[in-house]
Amino acid sequence: MLQCQNQWSKHELLISPSSSVSSDTSAAFSLSSSPLSTAVVTPHLISEYERTIYYHGISPDPPQLLWRSDLLSNPFSIPTGRYTHLPIKTAHGVFNKALSAVWHAVVPKIIKLLKDHSIRYSAIKSVRFSTLCEDGQETLGPIVLWIATPSTTTAENARDVSPAILSILEAHGVKDMVVEWYEGMVEKLSAGPRLLRVTERINSTHYVRRLFTALLGMPIATAEREGSVGFFFHENKTRSGDPSTRVLGISNNHVLHPDTTIDYEFKGAGAPRQYVRLAGHRRFQRGLDEIKALIAGKVIEAGYLVENISRLEDEQKNQDPEEAEEIEQTLKTQMDDLVKLKKEIVQLENFYKEVYGQWSDITLRNIGFVDWAPKISIDEVNGHKYTKDIATFEVDEVKFKSQFKGNVVDLGTFVSSFS
Repeated sequence: MLQCQNQWSKHELLISPSSSVSSDTSAAFSLSSSPLSTAVVTPHLISEYERTIYYHGISPDPPQLLWRSDLLSNPFSIPTGRYTHLPIKTAHGVFNKALSAVWHAVVPKIIKLLKDHSIRYSAIKSVRFSTLCEDGQETLGPIVLWIATPSTTTAENARDVSPAILSILEAHGVKDMVVEWYEGMVEKLSAGPRLLRVTERINSTHYVRRLFTALLGMPIATAEREGSVGFFFHENKTRSGDPSTRVLGISNNHVLHPDTTIDYEFKGAGAPRQYVRLAGHRRFQRGLDEIKALIAGKVIEAGYLVENISRLEDEQKNQDPEEAEEIEQTLKTQMDDLVKLKKEIVQLENFYKEVYGQWSDITLRNIGFVDWAPKISIDEVNGHKYTKDIATFEVDEVKFKSQFKGNVVDLGTFVSSFS
């Protein structure tokens, strides 16, 4: 492997008597002092120890090696003894003119090769690893074509296609590279908190939390302006006819697209996204003010209750038994109300801290991105002219899914009477 690995203590290989080591026969290897299993199925596959330890140091939770093309020419040495030191790796960028000049040409060919072999990939990048040894010396390894792949790819798949990948690189003048594979999936990351659940009216935060829920009319904003959601809909099929699980929101072009005179359509991976946020600066600040106003109102109400309870306690001392009993019942009711108010004030204060701490940064309020926004136009239908001002945005599933109830609008408190 790297130079520092040759400094490790020599270890004894115990080879099963019933097997022979060759390129086309199976062999079983084990290491007497290894804390992890070092068994390999064939000479072409890596041990569990190397798989786990190979990328030690590049991150707090490093990925596991699936396969590398220099496995035979650069064997992995395993430290033994009571006190062992694992070399610490660091990942570095690649500044190689030969590779940079042909990167745009080789990557599409590599992708096609992987597709032809039904091998899925999550990422393809170039990297160099330096290794810090126990003696403090650091060595820099070769340029690596680093391929992340889902768990459906086996070490055999990676082994069989790696020579063809190296051939593509060499055909474009890039030599002495190594292909390394690791298990990894690209995940859509959602920064910031998820939307809040809709509560019953008995919850003290019921009114002021509506801003942070997925109800219809929820306030939204782009970098330029603010608006609201009309309704949500589920996309059954993509434009190419494939099944879709996307949920989109309807709003206006003048809200979601800065230039209303041209069509906008998200073109997929690699295209710049126009993010949609939950509430602009003004609406968010108004939401904070609503919470503070509700707290202040309840504090004033609690103050009135305290004064009234004190007055009733004084009156109770000088009343006849019948009136004293009525005052006692009133006192109990108002003291219960005071306890409830104090509890609600604490809940609202904690809610304010939560909202201010988790939602103040507008970049943490991203809830999706613009998907389609045709330019504003005047169309005639049945002799009547209508303004087409419509746009859609794809919602962030992670932020919506747990609390999403569909097209629901909160009508607030109302009283109905029947004659």
